[in-house]
Amino acid sequence: METTEATSKRMSRQRARDTGTEIALRRALHALGLRYRVHRRPVTGVRREADVVFTRAKVAVFVDGCFWHGCPDHATWPKRNADFWRTKIETNRRRDQDTDTRLDDAGWLAVRVWEHEDPAAAALRVHEAVRSR
Repeated sequence: METTEATSKRMSRQRARDTGTEIALRRALHALGLRYRVHRRPVTGVRREADVVFTRAKVAVFVDGCFWHGCPDHATWPKRNADFWRTKIETNRRRDQDTDTRLDDAGWLAVRVWEHEDPAAAALRVHEAVRSR
């Protein structure tokens, strides 16, 4: 089975940045007094962009969508074009792990926030990570 045209159109409209979850997290971080950069590559030469970057503390925050990054609680495996989607999501997972490793090797801390997480709780977790560094 292939992906239908309607599904293809819906998927192409998914935002890659400034999602509702990202904005809610950024507001919560700002309310905690944290200042940050948005959508930056933390490490030169590593072509991966973090959603929120704390340059002095060397903390990179990634807001991961449950579908696109294979959330262990909410991921679903599409029935149509199943092989394509399984490969796509598993590739995303491997790239996320590779990104975390590359950042760690460069002295950075990668913090992953799932889209289903409460923004205030996630912001507290990020705040603690930034303050501890």
